Amino acid sequence: MDETQKNHLKAYGIAYWVLQNNVTIDWLLNYRGGSFLMEYSPDIKKECDIRGVSYEIIADVKISSILAEVSSDDVNMDAVKLEKAPKMAVYSPKDKLPWDDAVTLALTYAEIPYTVIYDEEIINGELSKYDWLHMHHEDFTGQYGKFYASYKYASWYISQQENAEEAARSFGFAKVSDLKLFVAKTIKTYVENGGFLFAMCSGTDSFDIALSAENVDICESMYDHDPADPQAQSKLDYSKCLAFHNFKLKTNPLEYEYSDIDVTETRRVNENADFFTLFEFSAKWDPVPTMLCQNHTNIIKGFMGQTTAFNEDLIKPTTIIMGELKSAKEAKYIHGTFGKGTWTFYAGHDPEDYRHFVGDQPTNLDNHKNSPGYRLILNNVLFPAAKKKKQKT
Repeated sequence: MDETQKNHLKAYGIAYWVLQNNVTIDWLLNYRGGSFLMEYSPDIKKECDIRGVSYEIIADVKISSILAEVSSDDVNMDAVKLEKAPKMAVYSPKDKLPWDDAVTLALTYAEIPYTVIYDEEIINGELSKYDWLHMHHEDFTGQYGKFYASYKYASWYISQQENAEEAARSFGFAKVSDLKLFVAKTIKTYVENGGFLFAMCSGTDSFDIALSAENVDICESMYDHDPADPQAQSKLDYSKCLAFHNFKLKTNPLEYEYSDIDVTETRRVNENADFFTLFEFSAKWDPVPTMLCQNHTNIIKGFMGQTTAFNEDLIKPTTIIMGELKSAKEAKYIHGTFGKGTWTFYAGHDPEDYRHFVGDQPTNLDNHKNSPGYRLILNNVLFPAAKKKKQKT
């Protein structure tokens, strides 16, 4: 999985396919970009050939040498056993909005199966069927992405609001924000009980904002037909958040921003200088963030979104920052635990589309087979398959 790999993204799909066929894999952390070691079979070779994935067939003596190398205390490497293909779910509206989602693009391109679920399935208690959940670029605050100023007359926006309000009523909620809060709390409980959560773009900060604003009306009348609570800011409860604290709401309903967690409007970073750096973690002592950061480079081109990057001053001290633009005090890629589960937030919309607009064409991943930004997404897909290691003493 170093620079010699012809198609990094489909390589993850091969790994998932192998797990589906009940074959275990050693994920060699920090060895040649985080390579996968598995028992040879003609079927695996054939599948790699079909999908255009590079591989090497090596002798048993070479395998023993590699495993000895990565287990040595002198190197920052290790081997993690991948045992079972996780069941994947994507929380996304069935009448999908007119822009694409990087995670569903990555899963589809890598040929990793997933199930689309939305509010109905979560209300019906189906979330527990899945090991891993990705949150589509959702607005959990009930403000429809704060697209009102730009798209209030667009047919898709009007239809979205009408459908959301009808759905909320059908599920017994007075407002869309009440429905989204219930969903957010259910997802939080899912993580607490051992689920793996991954979110990008506005699915990150809007999630925490909604949790902090429980029983507080932060939506103006164009969003929920009555005024927001003028004291909403003072009533936020940051203890309910997974990742962020001490943030300030953006209360102007016409402003395309939820809070000061996101830095899109305040950053002064030129596109040519917009890169973030992955942290290096100890493979033997911190295997989880190490797995999530496997790549063939540690410097990755930045990309924008409704939530482009996180203000580091507003990140809880318990949160692990895995990727940042240090000069701007921006975090791009963060991770944490809650109860028995974990969550990972990745800011930005599409790693290979610097500034994605509503209505833009989906990214063609055949043109980005070795995208380091997309690799971070797929690290999260395989992460739940890892056997938990006993803490060293």
